[in-house]
Amino acid sequence: MKQSGSADLPLMGGHIPDWLFQRMRKLSLAMVESIVVEYGQEGFLSRLSDPYWFQSFGAVIGMDWNSSGVTTAVMRALKSSLNPHAKELGLYVCGGKGKASLKTPDELVRVGDKTGLDGILLARSSKLSAKVDNTAVQDGYQLYIHSFIVSKDGDWTVIQQGMKPEDKSARRYHWHSGSVSSFVQDPHAAICGEHQGKILNLTDSRAEPAHEGIVQLTQEKMPSLMREMTLPRYKGVRASDIDLKRLGAVLQLAQEAPVTNLESLLLLKGVGPRTLRSLALVSEVIHGTPVRFSDPARFAFAHGSKGGNPTPVPTKVYDEVIVILKDAVQRAKVDQYDKHRAIKSLDKLARRFEQNYTPKPFLNDFMEQEQKEAWKYGGRTAQGFSKPPNDQLNLFE
Repeated sequence: MKQSGSADLPLMGGHIPDWLFQRMRKLSLAMVESIVVEYGQEGFLSRLSDPYWFQSFGAVIGMDWNSSGVTTAVMRALKSSLNPHAKELGLYVCGGKGKASLKTPDELVRVGDKTGLDGILLARSSKLSAKVDNTAVQDGYQLYIHSFIVSKDGDWTVIQQGMKPEDKSARRYHWHSGSVSSFVQDPHAAICGEHQGKILNLTDSRAEPAHEGIVQLTQEKMPSLMREMTLPRYKGVRASDIDLKRLGAVLQLAQEAPVTNLESLLLLKGVGPRTLRSLALVSEVIHGTPVRFSDPARFAFAHGSKGGNPTPVPTKVYDEVIVILKDAVQRAKVDQYDKHRAIKSLDKLARRFEQNYTPKPFLNDFMEQEQKEAWKYGGRTAQGFSKPPNDQLNLFE
């Protein structure tokens, strides 16, 4: 089977608290707006079709970095935040989880009515992509998520996910119109799921002899553009999950580079080290190249997660990042790109720090310190707010 790769996406339950989801919506919107301003709608869709970028995006907005729940959270956040601004952004998000997935074709027809696109053709693409991953690719996973994101120009990306309850695993499939010329010969941009051994995949080009007698959906051929991705089942973050040189460089940037001394970042004056670190990671998800997302766990250090892995969600920092990014996007919309460029420069600056950074085994001590200081930044999990360590409680009584 030709794939972009396989990744273990463990099924992790748990409701996303409203206090976190509302922040996910706001940050998702600001990040997508920033991408569209800089790279256009197609730039966003191509990123969305990359499984590494997708997982990194989910981690930076506060989901457990290796959970299958990233798919549900990201697509739910994007649909609720982008659609009210669809005309302005030129992006429409259709479908979703469970019953919502069945409404995708009808939603696409309505998008066609609004935009002048061929909604019937889009609906056909939606049905075919779902049919291929549920029927032609018999890998044991039954689809329960189907999301179709289309631009005003007719470019689209499909994100869908299948579940295998018996072993508590999931597999996510990525499609991208820029790389699909056939629905039955190597069509995926990516497939993410745990390696299960031999499976039946009638879309593999090597299965062409078996296509005789099967309804021919399309005649064109395309090369495989799929990427490999493997994720662990355990919760939390380990040193083996992260490129410590990359993370260490971001931490060094936040601690050792006073913003006031960097000409390119003068407009971020007053931003503290913890917020600067989150901004640098957000900046990389917006502006980074594909090779930079091979360790999506690294982006969990921007805003933690509801389970506190690797840290509680620093709500004060999260809110500050949203305000800074939204302001930068609004300025860019009226041709005032100064703050937008300042945030973009964080990605370049982190890479510059990375060149001279020698990684050390700092992760365990760093995460322990993060847990201790979480209360300072409004640290919060599904269980409640973080509290000061016992040795500091007397200062606040």
